[in-house]
Amino acid sequence: MNLSQINENEYNPHYKHYILELENVDLFEILTTSAEELLETVKDLSEEKLVFRYAEGKWTIKELVQHLIDTERIMSYRALRFSRNDATELQGFDENWYVENSNGNNRNFNDLVEEFTCTRRASISLFKSFTQEMLTLSGTANESDVTVRALGFIIAGHQVHHLKIIKERYL
Repeated sequence: MNLSQINENEYNPHYKHYILELENVDLFEILTTSAEELLETVKDLSEEKLVFRYAEGKWTIKELVQHLIDTERIMSYRALRFSRNDATELQGFDENWYVENSNGNNRNFNDLVEEFTCTRRASISLFKSFTQEMLTLSGTANESDVTVRALGFIIAGHQVHHLKIIKERYL
């Protein structure tokens, strides 16, 4: 599945900058390579770097990784529901509230990395299980329609976006 198949009407404009973070890529390739790049970037950082905030009120790298895990799980859940023709409107979530209540800074970083890796593998398996028809199905989340396939690219673009922030503001 290629990004060129996605139309702007398949997702909320709020997610456009995540989609624009990606070039014309294959979903499974970008999910794999972007995860590898993130892990390579953060794997040898000191605890001091992992809990550093570049400005007051900004998240630490540990919190960012926890945020990526939480968001990927939520987006994958949405994709699962919509792929099964579930018409239930799904609520949004407050990412700041989730981070504040995640205990991310107190977690062992190796455990966070392992959880991220497992979450990404599960997402890739989930999206590989979808038929072409399932990928084009849509549902409503956070008061906006989104297709299953767009959710896959939002997951990838969201992670690429945060990796850029890590490289530009933390390292």
